[in-house]
Amino acid sequence: MANSSKINEIYEKIKRLEEELKQEYEKNKDNFHFRKAFNKFQFDKDYINKYKSKVINSFKYLWRERAGIILTIPIIWSVLIPAFLLDIFVTLYQNICFPIYRIPKVNRKEYIIIDRYNLFYLNKVQQINCLYCEYFNGLIGYVREVAGRTEQYWCPIKHAEKMKDNHSRYDKFFDYGDAKAYQENNQEVRENFKDIKKEK
Repeated sequence: MANSSKINEIYEKIKRLEEELKQEYEKNKDNFHFRKAFNKFQFDKDYINKYKSKVINSFKYLWRERAGIILTIPIIWSVLIPAFLLDIFVTLYQNICFPIYRIPKVNRKEYIIIDRYNLFYLNKVQQINCLYCEYFNGLIGYVREVAGRTEQYWCPIKHAEKMKDNHSRYDKFFDYGDAKAYQENNQEVRENFKDIKKEK
């Protein structure tokens, strides 16, 4: 039990540091001359003029790339087909099942953030690449959170093997092999989404 308490203490420390990191990112915005107005980020005109002229033409940008890289473009973009399907099915799944399980829904907009594709210092190819990446990586984060909340409800047990990275709900799970805690407190853990409800 003491060991479990120490683990929880470390998780709390990590969360506090993550929050601190987010705040530092916010402060860093001041260095790059933009502000939010009317739900859009706007840059200072002088800053735009200084760097817009240095944008590399899309054709030159592609011309400089190796042929092998150009040939992989259809493969990269073909991955969007299953990604769109995944997006649709996961969204349907949580909208149908989460209310039944009494799990708070994941806000898709908090994960899939589309705001980099139209940056003034990118050429058209770079903008398209950014659009792809911000959608795809946001989708993976969104799906992971839906899956993490589902796992908490159905199987909140940590792995015996060390994982490379854990989802946001993992610290709520029972230790691998702790049969007593699982059998006595399973219902309590599977319903423990108070921290998410507080955020909303």
